Order: sequence, then structure tokens, then C-alpha cells
Amino acid sequence: MPIPDYQTVMLPLLKFAGDRREHSLREAIHTLSNHFNLTEKERQALLPNGQHLIFHNRVGWAQAYLKKASLLRSTRQGYFGITRRGFEVLKQNPEKIDVRFLDQFKEFREFRDLGREKTVETATVAAKAERMPEEVLETACQSLRKKLAQELLRHIKENSLNMFEKIVLELLAKMGYAGGQKDAIKAIDKTEGARVDFIIKQDPLGLEIIYIRAERLGNVIGRPEMRQFVGALQEQRARKGIFITTSDFSPDAHEYTVRIDRQIVLVPGDLLAQYMIDYDIGVSPLATYKTKKIDSDYFTMK
Repeated sequence: MPIPDYQTVMLPLLKFAGDRREHSLREAIHTLSNHFNLTEKERQALLPNGQHLIFHNRVGWAQAYLKKASLLRSTRQGYFGITRRGFEVLKQNPEKIDVRFLDQFKEFREFRDLGREKTVETATVAAKAERMPEEVLETACQSLRKKLAQELLRHIKENSLNMFEKIVLELLAKMGYAGGQKDAIKAIDKTEGARVDFIIKQDPLGLEIIYIRAERLGNVIGRPEMRQFVGALQEQRARKGIFITTSDFSPDAHEYTVRIDRQIVLVPGDLLAQYMIDYDIGVSPLATYKTKKIDSDYFTMK
């Protein structure tokens, strides 16, 4: 089954606390993971930010909403228990608990309406939502980032080879190659409209050389192109190489790089665009949003 949304988690979480004992959130997550028969992959699934587990996040929000309705209470940091009201709710044997159900409690309505426009029917909206606000925000950010990456690749392909050369030079320098000095990264060969080759001398005597090829192509790079690249790398006496393309690499190309005695990094178009975003090349900030959460340690200090 798919990972349950935070509202689906509410009733099982309240039932879990129905033994009137003190429980940790970690214990609840483990028990509810088994209750919903989550696979190991589902248990380890991350939010789009790659930092937080989806199911952990949803159990945390279910717990927070039940607390706002005074069905659960914090007993100490990281631990919770059921309230008298929560136990009375369980006695009613509800089929489900969701935002609409919690809206019957004054404390929850006050929480829900805090800082919101009265004309917005937030309970209805929340009842239909399967994801919590930060999940929606993360997904939206990832979607915007993906669209931005696609736009960057389009601009690269529509511009001149000189612009492509400029982008690669700036990117390599900002990533720290050649000590961040663009002048130490030399373009040694240029095929008009398609390719630029670079050399980086990692030390003044040129004992450590990195060979870079950047191709602005629409075709997938295959094994033959990789063999040609390795040949050029050997001619330059380089043991390290970076192959950048605006398209992609075939499985044969990836396999070939693993089998040879050279260190080669492949950078397909989508990864190139992501690096450009990360290092602020060809992009500028539009808006910054900072989200905050309660510092539970602050409120437990004596």
C-alpha cells in the first residue's frame, strides 16, 4: 500500500496511546510502520529535500494535530500520552479521525484559524490533502528546480559555443578546480558548434592533469565516443577525466568507464543544469522563504 497520509495515521496513533502509558515518538513510528505493513523501501522513503523520512514526518504531524485537539499530551521531551478527552474519543469507536473530526474541538479550531483568513475553508482543504505543508513546499521547490534546469539546458543549446565554454569554465572554477582560478583552466581544442576540450594542471609542473571534454549535443553519448575520449585523455598523459554533455550517456558508456584504469566522471545534461543552479551560474535568486518549527528544548528548560 502507499505510505499513509497524516490523517490516516491519526486514529491508529490514538489507539496506540490508548493503553494510557507513556510512549516515545520513535516507538509509535515503529509500531505504526508494522500496522500499515510498510515495506523497507517505504519506511526509508525520503521527502524531496532528501533529509527527512516521509512516514516519520507524517506520524509527527498526526501527533501534533492530536495534541492541538487535546487528545494527546506531551509527558516529557520526545514522549507523549493520551488525555482523558482522547480516551473518551476512543470509547466512541470512530471510523476515522481527520481534520474535519478534530474541528469539533474549540482548541483545534483556534489553532487552525490562527493567522488564517476567516473566509478560507481550511478544514475542507486540509481534509483533502494527503501531504503536510513542508512536503508540499519541498515538492513545489523540486518542481521549480526541475523546470529551471530544463530552461538552462535550452538556453545552452540555443546560445553559441563560446557561451558554453564560458559556462564550463565558470562552473569548474566555482567547484574549486585549479584553485578556483579560471585562468588556470585552458581550452585546448574547439570544434565549432559542438565541443570544447579543456586541460587543468593541478600543480605548477603539470604532474597532475585533468582532461575535460564538454559536448553540446542532442545525441546520447555511447561507447565509441567514450573510447575516443579515453584516447584523447591518454594523449594528454592525464589519468583523470571529466566528460560533460548537454544530452546523456548510454549504459555502455557508463560500463566502459568502470572497466578502464582511468578515473572518469560523467556529467549528463540534467546534472550539469543542477550544478549550474547550485553554483549560481546563469541564474539569480527570485525569492527566499524561511520556515521555522517549535524548539521543544526551549520549553522543557527548567
